[in-house]
Formats: sequence, structure tokens, C-alpha cells
Amino acid sequence: MESLYLLIPLALVLLALIIWALLWAVRSGQFDDLEGPAHRILMDEDEPQEPRDTRRRKRKK
Repeated sequence: MESLYLLIPLALVLLALIIWALLWAVRSGQFDDLEGPAHRILMDEDEPQEPRDTRRRKRKK
């Protein structure tokens, strides 16, 4: 029974910290765009790079 005097306030403090962290994440925009980064990985907008030797040979010609 005596351990409950310690565990209940500790659980309430932990709950308050979790709620604070969730509210901070929502207010700072952590959940604004959940699908954008996943789609960005699949899109290949970069041009393929040629090896350096190939570029040098093209310049010499």
C-alpha cells in the first residue's frame, strides 16, 4: 500500500510529460505532412551521374 503513494504521483508526472510532448509535437508541425516524405523517396528527380572517366573522355573529343 505504501508503494502506491510513490507510484501514483510518478505515473501522473509521466502522463503529464507525455501529454506535453504530444502537444509540443502537434504545435511544432511534426504531423503536418505524413505522406510527403514517403512519396519523395520514390520520385527520382536527380539526373544520373556519369563516372568521372566518361566525362573526361567526352571533353577530349
